[in-house]
Amino acid sequence: MVKPPIGGNRTGRKLGQKVKKGKLKASSRRWLERHINDPYVQRAKLEGYRARAAFKLLEIDEKHNILKGAKRIIDLGAAPGSWSQIAANVTNSTDEDIRVAAIDFLEMDQLPGVKILQLDFLDPEAPAKLMEAVGGVPDLVISDMAAPTTGHQKTDHIRTMHLCEVAAYFAVEVLAEGGHFLAKTFQGGTEKDLLNMLKQNFRQVMHIKPASSRQESVEMFLLAKGFKGKRTGILPHDERPDDLHYDPREDVPASEDLG
Repeated sequence: MVKPPIGGNRTGRKLGQKVKKGKLKASSRRWLERHINDPYVQRAKLEGYRARAAFKLLEIDEKHNILKGAKRIIDLGAAPGSWSQIAANVTNSTDEDIRVAAIDFLEMDQLPGVKILQLDFLDPEAPAKLMEAVGGVPDLVISDMAAPTTGHQKTDHIRTMHLCEVAAYFAVEVLAEGGHFLAKTFQGGTEKDLLNMLKQNFRQVMHIKPASSRQESVEMFLLAKGFKGKRTGILPHDERPDDLHYDPREDVPASEDLG
């Protein structure tokens, strides 16, 4: 069971620490204070995870069992690697028998049992390289990809949703029957065509906001469970739309089952 931090933290570090003004901008100082006082950040250090994001995946799995039985996993937008750490553990992946492939355009330190590709997932060669790296058909595709934020909510939403869409089509092309797809999205509505595509190819589709996701964050996760298997009618990559059109009327509440 994934328990939220209670009673402050388990690291012995005092919460509520302040960062001296120094040369830091006020916004940078506030971010740093929030980070060092975040109990999930401290718990990640205690338990050996590279980032607090580990608990988002663990929370989602606790309720939806997406890691159980997974033999091969592909991790998109993997840096710094906390999801890949979990993936390697549940698949019993080793350097001699790689069962986890991770990709990010950012550099990542090596992880036991994980084949890391430093490459933009939008690179045309990325899908084939990932499939070669993972060594077989994956049971789970997870994506924590997000476009760098601009501060303009509509623009940030569209850019990250494009990454979500590309990841979803990749998952439909490579997943084993019965497999699952999990991807980061932003509050503000998931593009209708993408939802329809996922509903056609998975038995259950929903939005989730785990407790370990910061309250003020607009991030959510789109989960598609139970891949129905290869189907016809999926657009080739070069025929898919380049843009996603945001419509605020398509907002979906957190944890609402989408059918």
